[in-house]
Amino acid sequence: MADPATVPAAASGVPRLRAVLDDVPSYVPGRPPQAADGVTPYKLASNENPYPPLPSVLDVVARAAADANRYPDMLATGLTAAIGAHDGVPQEHVVAGPGSVGVLSQVLTAAAGDGDEVVHAWRSFEAYPIVVRLSGATPVPVPLTADGRHDMPALAAAVTERTRLVVVCSPNNPTGPVVTAAEMDELLAAVPSDVLVVLDEAYREFVRPGAGAPDAVALHLAHPNLVVLRTFSKAYGLAGLRVGYGLAHPAVADALRKTAIPFGVSTLAQAAAVASLEAEDELLERVAAIVAERERVAAALAEQGWPVPRSEANFVWMPVGQRTAELAAACAEVGLSVRAFAEDGVRVTVAEPAANDRFLEVAAAFRRP
Repeated sequence: MADPATVPAAASGVPRLRAVLDDVPSYVPGRPPQAADGVTPYKLASNENPYPPLPSVLDVVARAAADANRYPDMLATGLTAAIGAHDGVPQEHVVAGPGSVGVLSQVLTAAAGDGDEVVHAWRSFEAYPIVVRLSGATPVPVPLTADGRHDMPALAAAVTERTRLVVVCSPNNPTGPVVTAAEMDELLAAVPSDVLVVLDEAYREFVRPGAGAPDAVALHLAHPNLVVLRTFSKAYGLAGLRVGYGLAHPAVADALRKTAIPFGVSTLAQAAAVASLEAEDELLERVAAIVAERERVAAALAEQGWPVPRSEANFVWMPVGQRTAELAAACAEVGLSVRAFAEDGVRVTVAEPAANDRFLEVAAAFRRP
């Protein structure tokens, strides 16, 4: 029998995988809460909508399930037409995908590869450096400001001849602030026209008037290098169906369709998204209720003395630094799961009022010396 040490890797039963995977962290999803004695557990770790889909949307999903033996419309024609009408853009600008992060992956496959760089804020959406490295490109993280906002001059300064994308998350996940219209104008003026700028608006529906956020559709129509990402996972409550979209000018949109996984958006997801757009007024009433809870929670935290950044999303950010694990553990003890980020802080989803009340009790006790 041959000495295993002398057997080539190809013959040793060890598959040859891409070396880049050694540098790619695994995405860490929000964990479900652990049961605690005498209390209802709540998951505040994944920025999920606490409300289920509307009954009218569930009816549409149930009817669509009857065709589950058939492949979905690969181009999501009905959905992209509905989005185009809703957002006021030509249908050929709309590309549907399995969540906004799925569309971002398509953008990266189309635009970035070995030797290229992708500039993004940090800390921001945890998936950014993962999908960038999987494309073969190198992530270039730019630190946030002290109050959890994008440092737009620093983002622009990080662009080099190797940069293929600049990713902006607004409101920023996990800290919550928006990038203003003036800041986006300055960034777009500074970035070369052959570099794509991606504006990720996964939480846009939770942004209130007066926050200073840009009109992303108008910006997109004015800038051929701007791609806007949106999703039905958050405000629309369809996280489990995985459907989002990108707005891109035709040349870029065609490239995104080429890099899409065939049939990546299910028939159920397409039908639910169209039905949700049709029921938007009713859904936005729920969004208003979540925003009201966000404001209540933020005000209570400020009264307790927490330096919480201004959030325009459906979560709040607790910048507790080295006490991150300690705060997460205190929440877990009372049946709350929250999202801890290394030694940076804890993100807490705004959920049912009872869950929010319990979190505020934990925060108050944690704040006291």
